[in-house]
Amino acid sequence: MESKIEEALDGGEMPPVGRYRLDLLTETWSWSREVYVMHGFEPGEVVPTTGLMVSHKHPDDLGNIDGALRRSAESGEAFSSVHRIVDTRGETRTLVITGQGYREEGTGEVTVLSGYIIDVTDSHRAAAARDATAAIQASAERRAAIEQARGMLMMVYSVDHDLAFQLLRRVSNDTNVPLRDIARELVGFVESSVPAAPESRGLVDEFLRSVRSSGRD
Repeated sequence: MESKIEEALDGGEMPPVGRYRLDLLTETWSWSREVYVMHGFEPGEVVPTTGLMVSHKHPDDLGNIDGALRRSAESGEAFSSVHRIVDTRGETRTLVITGQGYREEGTGEVTVLSGYIIDVTDSHRAAAARDATAAIQASAERRAAIEQARGMLMMVYSVDHDLAFQLLRRVSNDTNVPLRDIARELVGFVESSVPAAPESRGLVDEFLRSVRSSGRD
């Protein structure tokens, strides 16, 4: 859970933070203005209740926050959780909620839960966008290596596009090495040798023989 919270908070700028308080004896909630805004309300527009909060929770995340609140109400221990809500505009927002229980003097009973709610929607989206961009870039780099290796095979063996790819795939299957790695190694091997054009085929032959004979698992 800590890693999820750190990931959610890793967004650069300080996200909106609000406070809440729940009186367990009366089931009365208190929200700061920021928490109203997170849910899509004007401050003071509605009376916050458990039912209202549950109605805005994302259906897939109901169990997460309910369980954390219930455990803290029983034990008084501090808690933190990441969950989603659906605001009044129908937009999904990602929130981090932290808090702990406070005991009544004399009885020792946990009577209040209090803490902070942090809206990490923007930083969460930014992190997802960074991950997607990195994945696309990595995919493009792998594809570029394969295309470059295929071009080398087409040139030195005078074969067409499809036959060059079949050769790469056959070597990959024979050696149990991912095709992208075979392609990357071939390109690196040839480029590091800086061959003259007549020697290129010999270098490619040498590379393919060495890969096949290595018998990598």
